[in-house]
Amino acid sequence: MTSAIEVEIRSGVYYDSVMLMQLQRALAGLPGVLDAGVVMGTEANKDILAQSNLLAPEVQVAVADDLVIVVKGEDQASARSAIQKVDELLTVRRTGGVDQEYLPKSLETAGRMLPQAQWVLISVPGRFAAGVARQSLDLGKNVFLFSDNVSLEDEIELKGLAAQKGLIIMGPDCGTAIVNGVGLGFANKVRRGPINIVAASGTGLQQVTVRIHQKGGGVTHAFGTGGRDLTEAVNAATARQCIELLDRDPQTKVIVLVSKPPSRKVADDLVEVLRRISKPAVVDFIGYSTPTRIVDNVHFAFSFDDTADLAVQLASVETDRVLPKPPDSSRFASSQRFLRGLFSGGTLAYESLLLLQDYLPEVYSNAPLDKQFKLADSLVSQGHTLIDLGEDEFTVGRLHPMMDNDLRIRRLEIEANDPQTAVILMDVVLGFGAHPDPASELAPAIAKAKADAEAADRYLEVVAVVSGTDEDPQILEDQVKKLREAGVVVDLSNEACVRYAGRLVRSLETETVQVQTFKSVDVAVLDQPLAAINVGLESFTQSLTAQNAPVIQVDWKPPASGDEKLMSILARMRKS
Repeated sequence: MTSAIEVEIRSGVYYDSVMLMQLQRALAGLPGVLDAGVVMGTEANKDILAQSNLLAPEVQVAVADDLVIVVKGEDQASARSAIQKVDELLTVRRTGGVDQEYLPKSLETAGRMLPQAQWVLISVPGRFAAGVARQSLDLGKNVFLFSDNVSLEDEIELKGLAAQKGLIIMGPDCGTAIVNGVGLGFANKVRRGPINIVAASGTGLQQVTVRIHQKGGGVTHAFGTGGRDLTEAVNAATARQCIELLDRDPQTKVIVLVSKPPSRKVADDLVEVLRRISKPAVVDFIGYSTPTRIVDNVHFAFSFDDTADLAVQLASVETDRVLPKPPDSSRFASSQRFLRGLFSGGTLAYESLLLLQDYLPEVYSNAPLDKQFKLADSLVSQGHTLIDLGEDEFTVGRLHPMMDNDLRIRRLEIEANDPQTAVILMDVVLGFGAHPDPASELAPAIAKAKADAEAADRYLEVVAVVSGTDEDPQILEDQVKKLREAGVVVDLSNEACVRYAGRLVRSLETETVQVQTFKSVDVAVLDQPLAAINVGLESFTQSLTAQNAPVIQVDWKPPASGDEKLMSILARMRKS
């Protein structure tokens, strides 16, 4: 007996992809049915039907908005019988999906039914998704845009509109998210906690959240931005909003940023954004190379496990030893912008030059890392300058600066009187053989330099690392006390001092100032129990219901039966 194929094409109808999958499986399970295909009539879907030997001639005329139903039966009667059961099967699956007495036809009606809903979940076909997202934003709702095949132009427009309104739009093609402990899309159940995530990577977000959970940490919010967010065209529009929002959230202790390979320029910009926030951050940009693992509050990870490890460790630290926040940059005169380093220790000077690469584009020195930044005259500073006073040129016929402070004090006076000097960075090295009481000479000179700057209507910041132990003959505690009394910012870590000074000088560079171009999202969106309107996949409504989140399913159909011209007219009428 020869098998037979029956085809039915329906125009102007819409069913979500889950229902189509269920219908296909139900048809394939009927007696006498050998195979079945239920798809929209796109060219790609036709190719798939062809691979399964289901591409009947009638299917070739179908267009993207047509529902194509193909059944291969053992005989013509079996195939025809299965096709006749389509409506019955659709009815069973439609009524068995969402436990909701009334399915509203519009977002507006759904909003009245669930006025506390802050989010709209959208999973309709891509060509319609942007329109639904615009309606949602116009209603003041945040958007989880699961739909793919949304144009780049629409994404840029939608994210610009959201930024003006202080709303978030996750996506398009956002597969997963967590808001206030409730999973959206393909999300895992993880414990709540103070680690919160912004990700341009769906499965990357999932893997990091589950590894944080497995390592004993917790995640309360995880925002998916959509895979194109970190391209230069979109310029991290959603990522910037979410970082700023989490920085203001008092419950967030650590911010994690994850992305598939981003635009280098956008990645660099986002790192700068993170360096300006008040919280530790972990960055896992696949393929993004960095010279150091830590810059200020930003920790760079190189795998999902590494990201989770760092986040959990940082979240467990109740207090972190840090230098004081740099003074308000308004205290400095407009002419002040340069750092001047005066070091007695050559290796401390070398490490400082390495670390300053994270803050300043160029630092001149008598012992530079790059020969192009070698000072023409070691006695005359140029721009940002760091001098190793222990180099041979300064020690001919003179004691090493660890023993003799005279040369450094003279240079300190010169640098302090330069109206362009903002920060002086120095080391004070203790121990046997060193000056018996260096602070007794340095502290008065520093106090005078600061006072002279103040008299000239300038502010001078002096930062010093004290390298020694509590058993050194100079008495470490006394040295630190004398310097602090002179107004010096003191730490025992050279790295901490250099990074403090670097952050301060960077804050004086006008070209690094970034103006926020979006309206801040109300932090209450993080605190309120999630309530949502779902447009598209009914499985998302079922998922939210299982998580005890209030949700309304919209009985969505393409406007104007998908007719582009009529849809455009309806959109204009809605705006007017």
